[in-house]
Amino acid sequence: MSSIIPVKEFAERRRKLMERMAPDSIAIIPAAPERVRNRDVLHPFRQDSDFQYLTGFGEPEAVLALIPGREHGESVLFCKERNPEKELWDGFLVGPEGAIERYGLDDAFPVADIDDILPGMIEGRSRVYYPLGKDQGFDTRVMDWVKVLRSKVKSGAHPPGEFVSLEHLLHDLRLYKSASEIKAMARAGEISAKAHCLAMKRARKGGSEYNLEAELIHTFMDHGARSTAYPSIVGAGTNGCILHYIENMAPLKEGDLVLIDAGCEVECYASDITRTFPVSGTFSPEQRAVYQVVLDAQYAAIDAVRPGNHWNHPHEAALRVLTGGLIELGILSGTVDDAIASEAFKPFFMHRTGHWLGLDVHDVGDYKVGDAWRLLEPGMALTVEPGLYISPSNTDVDEKWRGIGIRIEDDVVVTKEGCRVLTEGVPKTIEEIEALMAE
Repeated sequence: MSSIIPVKEFAERRRKLMERMAPDSIAIIPAAPERVRNRDVLHPFRQDSDFQYLTGFGEPEAVLALIPGREHGESVLFCKERNPEKELWDGFLVGPEGAIERYGLDDAFPVADIDDILPGMIEGRSRVYYPLGKDQGFDTRVMDWVKVLRSKVKSGAHPPGEFVSLEHLLHDLRLYKSASEIKAMARAGEISAKAHCLAMKRARKGGSEYNLEAELIHTFMDHGARSTAYPSIVGAGTNGCILHYIENMAPLKEGDLVLIDAGCEVECYASDITRTFPVSGTFSPEQRAVYQVVLDAQYAAIDAVRPGNHWNHPHEAALRVLTGGLIELGILSGTVDDAIASEAFKPFFMHRTGHWLGLDVHDVGDYKVGDAWRLLEPGMALTVEPGLYISPSNTDVDEKWRGIGIRIEDDVVVTKEGCRVLTEGVPKTIEEIEALMAE
């Protein structure tokens, strides 16, 4: 049962969604399916983010139906029944009665009966909101229910005439985080910061990338976060120049940098932190120079996260600092404006400066409204993650710079006055990192 997000908040989210739905409509949201890992072993179950947002219910084989105006309750859950024999093998099940009692649903039925019950709830509704294309198997079941209704038109049945994607309504709600959501994300950020600090200390003992990954996962688990928000990136040396490197098998070598991009989940809310630090505990002059450029770019981007600025403002701020830094280091030439206009920075900075953050590490929400960048508003959560990656094979730059890959990333929430950084618990200045690693 959720401990940070209260039950009443899930009910409020369902109410807000139904207020945005058309009259005489129904929304159908399935839980995440279980996935086979190999033979009869399943991957660890992680609830679908939309389903989690609306229910907090953590079991598979469940379906939520939202039916505005239904006399016997607007929020209806289909879930597995209690089964003492099955629970002996696989653990406790909430059951329909428990779902009403513990999760504040209006009504609940055994999921085994859904084919007999849900078509009757769809009947007479003009519009069905549904996450089309997300689960092909469940798509087929929904179409089968509608086919049954269409086959009974001559008997007076009224099948729905329109299917509408649910994501537009629901994901706009998810974009704005409540106080309790921010609390969950802050807790995830706090735990992840502890993990990054311990990984920095562990690097001084030598070993391999996987030793640092183990330190991360151990710390996550040790503080109650049961899973990572995404596969951890631990890239030592030139592996730090690979944006989505996840092999994590290479040795840690004296003189190399290590780039760690890792975060845990708390109640399905993600954290996302990146830090880059020297295995030896001390930056070389070249590493120090590039690192400071990235850090200055991140400070500039965070300063641009404030209400009234648009989504692209932090990226533009970071890009100017990064490009100017590359020119100052002699890696690029010309003016900042010319280098940006010609995209001369692209071989060294090829990604955006951030993304929305929430129940998904790359969270939902439009970045543009029409053709205009979306304005930042209080409650929006995002990452700020500039970087510079100088490929070891880039012969256009002096050899002393090659193989340096640096990214610095924090989680930020827009406030009324500016922004709040949720991940300040892990050092990022050169002096702070070297001091921590010297302990």
